[in-house]
Amino acid sequence: MLAIAGGKGGCGKTTTTLGVATALDGEVLVVDADRDMPNLHALADVPREPTVADVSDDALAIAHESSGGLSVLPAAPGGPDGDTATQLARVKSADAATLVDCPAGAGPDAAGPLRVADAALLVTTLCAPALRDTAKTAAMARALGTRVVGVVLNRTRLAPGSVSELFDCPLLAAVPEYETPSESVRRTSGGRAAYTRVANALSREQDIL
Repeated sequence: MLAIAGGKGGCGKTTTTLGVATALDGEVLVVDADRDMPNLHALADVPREPTVADVSDDALAIAHESSGGLSVLPAAPGGPDGDTATQLARVKSADAATLVDCPAGAGPDAAGPLRVADAALLVTTLCAPALRDTAKTAAMARALGTRVVGVVLNRTRLAPGSVSELFDCPLLAAVPEYETPSESVRRTSGGRAAYTRVANALSREQDIL
């Protein structure tokens, strides 16, 4: 189970989750763990229910199939009830590479998925506040015992080496800016190539996916 994490909302975690998942081979399950701002189901164009909260035994049995062939589990409804970490623990038995779209930041909501995941992939833009907050997310992941396996820079073609030093992990790809406001970057040639590089790097690490 790979957590897709970042310090700021809007940095591209959901788009990265779907882009990398689409580039992976084999059965892939994507799960939305962001109960406050759930939008994975909307980008994947699948129904809102059932959700990850409805998983009992086989997560793949209730997951929605996207037009791209991914199995998708939307986030559980928001509110005080429910434990995201417990829900994700039930999902771990699925016979599939599993990517989790995490809440932003370094608070308790983000800690739950990171605690359950086997590894974390960071997503950030190059602006200073996003880099600073994502560094906090990386520190929290390591404090929870979750390995940070790489970082993806979003909405840029630049790939400064200082980013790898800041997060103490490999810079796996820089995903270019959207070509038009209405077109998802994961559908552009530059986006597809970047996500393929990330998927290939993750696939080479057999203990990640």
